[in-house]
Amino acid sequence: MAQNEEKLPYYQIPDYPEVYTAGNVAARMVDGLGFRYFWATEGLRSEDLSYKPSESGRTSSETIDHLYGLSNFILRSIASDESSAKDSEMTFDEKRKQTLLNFKKASDILRETDNLSELDNNKYPFWNVINGPISDALWHCGQVVMLRRTSGNPFNSKVSVFRGQLRD
Repeated sequence: MAQNEEKLPYYQIPDYPEVYTAGNVAARMVDGLGFRYFWATEGLRSEDLSYKPSESGRTSSETIDHLYGLSNFILRSIASDESSAKDSEMTFDEKRKQTLLNFKKASDILRETDNLSELDNNKYPFWNVINGPISDALWHCGQVVMLRRTSGNPFNSKVSVFRGQLRD
């Protein structure tokens, strides 16, 4: 494992808070997403990124582009001052890092939010962020795992999504 991998957010899921609040629960959902994304994308090779299961399917790289876009959407939905970088100018490693940082920023904002209805806006309530981009991103992390298995680079078997850390 490269040393800078451990410096990226979500190598391990953060410790859980002592109290349950709406903000802590929403933040934990994003933390679980970040952890899954970290390990779904860790160690992807160029052949994994270009793998496409069918003519009508997305490549792993296209799925990761979509996850990056979802991370931007989640963050912009709860932090009006956030802007996103241009995807086309980013390498896979840069996009992966930025996606993880977006999830971490979103989690930090949610953890500090006492009343999630404060995150509602004039277009949609925060509920839609949960059932929309957060849930969609979880779905697509699973697709990346499936695609990498199919391209011959399985998900690290030491990852425990239940505990949010690597098994010994």
